Amino acid sequence: MIYNMVRWLGNNQTTVYIFTTMIFLAGLGIYFNLPKEQFPDIKVPQIYVQTIYFGTTPADIENVINKPIEKQLKTITGVKRIKSNALQDVSVILVEFNPDVQIEAALQRVRDAIDKARRDLPTKVDSGPTAQDVNFSEFPIMNINLAGNFPLEKLKDYAEELQDDIESYPEITKVDIVGTLKREIQINLDLYKMQSTGLTFYDIQTAIQGENINISGGELNVDNVRRTIRVKGEFKDVYQIQDVQIRSSTGATVRLGDVAEVIDSSEEQQDFARLDNNRVVTLNVIKRAGASVIDVSERIEVLLEKYRNERFPKGLEARITADTSERVKSEIADLINTVVLGFIFVVIVLMFFMGVRDAIFVGLSVPLSALIAFIPLWFSGFTLNTIVLFAFLLGLGIVVDDAIVVIENAHRLFNRFKNLSIKEAVSLAASEVFLPVLSGTLTTIAPFFPLLFWPGIVGEFMKFLPITLIYTLFASLIVAYVINPVFAISFMRRHEDEQHEDTSFKSIRRPLIILAVVALLGYIINVGIGNLIVLFAILYVFNHFVLTPKVIIPFQDKALPSFKNGYRKLIAWIITGYRPVFAVISMFGLLIFTFVMLGIVQPKVIFFPSGDPDYIYVYNVMPVGTDARVTDSVTKVIEKKVFGVIKKNKAETAINSVISNVGKNAGDPFNPDRSATPHKSKVTVAFVKKEERGDISSQKLLDEMRNEIKGIPGTEISVQRENNGPPTGKPISIEIMGDDFNTLIKLEKQVRKEIQKENIKGIEELKSDLITNKPEIIVDVDKVKAQREGISTSQVAMAIRTALFGAEISKFRDDKDEYPIQLRLKADDRNQVEKLLSMNITYRDMNMGGVLRQVPLNSIANISYSTTFSQINRKDQSRIITLGSEVLNGYNANEIVAEIQSKVIDRMEVPSGYSVKMGGEQEEQMESMMFLMGALGAAVLLIYLILATQFNSVVKPIIIFVTILLSFIGVFLGFMVFGMTFSIIMSGVGIIALAGIVVKNGILLIEFTDELRERGYPLKQAIIEAGGVRLTPVLLTASAAVLGLVPLALGLSMDFVTLFTEFNPHIFIGGDSAVFWGILAWTIIFGLTFSTVLTLVIVPCMYYINERVRDKYFRKNKKGTSPKTKEVVA
Repeated sequence: MIYNMVRWLGNNQTTVYIFTTMIFLAGLGIYFNLPKEQFPDIKVPQIYVQTIYFGTTPADIENVINKPIEKQLKTITGVKRIKSNALQDVSVILVEFNPDVQIEAALQRVRDAIDKARRDLPTKVDSGPTAQDVNFSEFPIMNINLAGNFPLEKLKDYAEELQDDIESYPEITKVDIVGTLKREIQINLDLYKMQSTGLTFYDIQTAIQGENINISGGELNVDNVRRTIRVKGEFKDVYQIQDVQIRSSTGATVRLGDVAEVIDSSEEQQDFARLDNNRVVTLNVIKRAGASVIDVSERIEVLLEKYRNERFPKGLEARITADTSERVKSEIADLINTVVLGFIFVVIVLMFFMGVRDAIFVGLSVPLSALIAFIPLWFSGFTLNTIVLFAFLLGLGIVVDDAIVVIENAHRLFNRFKNLSIKEAVSLAASEVFLPVLSGTLTTIAPFFPLLFWPGIVGEFMKFLPITLIYTLFASLIVAYVINPVFAISFMRRHEDEQHEDTSFKSIRRPLIILAVVALLGYIINVGIGNLIVLFAILYVFNHFVLTPKVIIPFQDKALPSFKNGYRKLIAWIITGYRPVFAVISMFGLLIFTFVMLGIVQPKVIFFPSGDPDYIYVYNVMPVGTDARVTDSVTKVIEKKVFGVIKKNKAETAINSVISNVGKNAGDPFNPDRSATPHKSKVTVAFVKKEERGDISSQKLLDEMRNEIKGIPGTEISVQRENNGPPTGKPISIEIMGDDFNTLIKLEKQVRKEIQKENIKGIEELKSDLITNKPEIIVDVDKVKAQREGISTSQVAMAIRTALFGAEISKFRDDKDEYPIQLRLKADDRNQVEKLLSMNITYRDMNMGGVLRQVPLNSIANISYSTTFSQINRKDQSRIITLGSEVLNGYNANEIVAEIQSKVIDRMEVPSGYSVKMGGEQEEQMESMMFLMGALGAAVLLIYLILATQFNSVVKPIIIFVTILLSFIGVFLGFMVFGMTFSIIMSGVGIIALAGIVVKNGILLIEFTDELRERGYPLKQAIIEAGGVRLTPVLLTASAAVLGLVPLALGLSMDFVTLFTEFNPHIFIGGDSAVFWGILAWTIIFGLTFSTVLTLVIVPCMYYINERVRDKYFRKNKKGTSPKTKEVVA
């Protein structure tokens, strides 16, 4: 069937070339239109529930909000864990579902549970409970900072204009403005005047709402024309509000301005922003999930330039900082250049084994496979991110495997059998290797299939890798059996024809003239295109006169045959006598030795790799309730220390910007809590590109900032770097769970004491998420007195709340917008406890038929001073205290965790009902480790089933599995010898990928040995001949895969655009991609190199042993006599 298919393709070459052109253009169009971003949008089944209840302590939030909602949430099927935070005025609950639950279904289940819980919640909560899914892509992609010698209100106006235009883009979710004042109309009551006139909050609210109206009065028919009647009474200015007449409960009429100060002002500033120590108004731009960050950024830059030229006044500066598109462009360009460099390496090694002509159309399978893979990626809704690009890079040396085997076999048959036409040779070659190629592709895909079911945030982050590789590998099969055969039929030549090719200049005159014309046209379009074509012309001449005749042909005629003969002699020697047994025993001995050494050396283990950070974040958390102005003053101290570290290290040229946010956008972007945070601030230090920093290390600056920014009273400061992977929590996280806070606090102190006693090093600073010293004033209502007066506790609470927090009683509208009218006591009255106690509470006394009465607060209540928790956290319906810390540079998180576990946690005596365990990143790490081990087992099972089906044998797949064990030896020895760090995620994925890659070599050897045996070859001769014939494709496929990854492993990158436009390649070693993906690349390089070398020896030995055992015991029993086979030793 394959033979006939390839012959049909050969007879219809025009159709294939048209198909190839269409694929090329479609893939290219999709590549340019795919949204581009640094990391993929992570969608996990996590639902965030928020409730706002002003004036409520964390303890009350826990009891009246969190517990009733948690009670209903725990009944939902598919829930993995429930976490809740009770803060002042705010409840935050995070519900994480199992990975098989769809986000939409999870959201609906949570909303149904909230509806059931509403009957147990307070009736007058200010907002919520509201449920929404957690979207980790909703963090700013850039900051636009407006600065100048203008009033803050004016900067706000310009910011809002810009905000409206940016939010009109469909790619934008929202734009937050930070550092401005919000206008409001304030009615600040004088408590003494209010009480002397007998006015109540309710009286004032009713009067304002009754005057500030704009309603329809219906329609009136006048002269057969129906006219609408509208009563218009909205306030135009504050003077109209001051003149409002209010009737008190005693019947007296009072002018509002006589008892209150009415001002057009701003609410207390809750957020601040600064850029490089200068006040700014910042716009934080948040894009829609799936939108291209590069396209969005470019649109905004165009808009901003238009504003600068047409709308902003002179002196107003607009500067973009923390633009993630710059990093995305850099990393994508870096990876693409690495792909191109790896492709060049692959083609070079192919040239030596296959010749220039065959190498080029085998090499074309790389871009063609990628372009075909772009089509399903587009329909899958993928973005072009670093995970997808690395998948192409990983597949770079693998996708050529199929084409190598097909074309190499066609080249061999075409040169060996002179009577075969090129069409017959290619058809025969393709059909001859179809089963091993198909089997090899399926076994390569098999290990990636279990990775599709990777649970949790890490799984969502990494799933793009196996999906992209699966698409690409299937695409390579199409290229190898549809496109490459036609290329071969069109261009392949016999070896002797290439040897006798005319090497005179006359023979290449016409191609050079054509290239010169094309180059001239290229220069008209773009200098880079012209230079590229000139380079092709130079390489063409170099190949014609030097490379092929002087290097490649001698290598193919002398070096390669000599190497093959040497390998044949080695195999003949190794499979003689007891040597095969010794070889196999030695291999298993080496495996045991490797694992023993692994236990002795114990290479460092990390979760995700990381290098020098591009961003440093200094998070500051002050006690809940801290005024934003106080937080801002502390943030200025932090800024001063940050700039001090920068100046001390003379690192000004390495810094792009230093941005400070107080209040809004000051928390961790991966924390789903959207509540107002005036007690939090964040200082962001953004660095220039790595290649522009010189010898300045951002990691060193981070360490120094951690040491310098300490000892500020009343603050909890954390200096962190940006995430290089999915959010997983702190590397050191100790979870203490139970019900009683006294016991939990006692256990927390015990953990701290034991860690200090054991002198466990590498911990930056253990910080508890439980803060117990939040000051509070307790108003204790005497229920007997209150009942006697006919007033309830809730009426007292609401009166105090209105006096202190205020109440929005109406809206003030102008031509632009509407603003709240806020009613409360003036500052002097609401900030003095004595005046608060003397305040009259107005209420209707139901004991006296609803008569309106007033009673002083101090006659029915007492106050006391106390402290309380600023935050109460729960996990799976138990209270929890978490001790978390970053790891100091030079220390390994896993080693510290193991030390804490063995020396502290395992030795602790924990009361019944309580637990102390490691969480955070460690929890995700253990989950990922267990999954990867299971995925490896599933991959091995899938590979075994494929091989058992192909060979119809139980033993031969086991022989091939030896290649997997050999790859393990190579990986572990490589990491130990070179002292490299082992990554749970990257090394784990690399080992799983190796399981599918390395078995190809064994498949090629055993499949062809079986074929030769079926042709009547004696056992030894079949093994020797199969090894000699399959040596080239085995070495080629392994070399291509290894060399394709070498640039990434070394971090070697060059800019091919600047190479052709400026003749400057900007060669750089140690880029971001090497930091993140280098460990995975080295894993495959070590494993594949070692496995390939030993596979060429061990697999023939095991095949020989297996066949001899079968001949001696099984076939003898079956036939009754030993088969008489004439064995020929080459």
